[in-house]
Amino acid sequence: MKLLNIVDENDNIIGEEERKVIHDKGLLHREVRVWFVTPDNEIIFQHRSKSKDTLPDLLDISVAGHVEIGDSYEEAAVREVEEETGVKIKESDLKLIGKIRRDSEDKTTETNNNIFEKMFIYIYRGDVNDLKIEKDEGIGFEVFTIKELFNMSEAEKVKFIPYIYNFATTKLVDFLK
Repeated sequence: MKLLNIVDENDNIIGEEERKVIHDKGLLHREVRVWFVTPDNEIIFQHRSKSKDTLPDLLDISVAGHVEIGDSYEEAAVREVEEETGVKIKESDLKLIGKIRRDSEDKTTETNNNIFEKMFIYIYRGDVNDLKIEKDEGIGFEVFTIKELFNMSEAEKVKFIPYIYNFATTKLVDFLK
């Protein structure tokens, strides 16, 4: 079982618990998110595995993961990028979008994800087909232009984690301008 830090409302570490227990009880913990954006401002989304314990079979941010015990947010982001895409980066390759406190509930799996998250942008200059899918984590990667995101039907939008789609079409788009 994987242990993660539990944090308080000020993001101070107050304990450790198993990942499953953290999500089942909605305990506050740390995560990172990394948006892969091409030099042409296309956004790369990861298609989550159908067997994920939270939000299965949906389009998600390019890379996301937990901050492991002893890691900084930045160290976790670098590790997760390599694990989920095969791309080796340095902390200096990351551009900080910000850090937020967020709560979410997955009605399908009846789990809660209550987190502090740091979100970053990484400019990916390669071909999306060269990204390596992490076993049991993802199905693949999909690229969308900003125009495509704004012109999606409601039926197309449900393929995304709602928070991720909303962030991409509001705050991320503003950040890319």
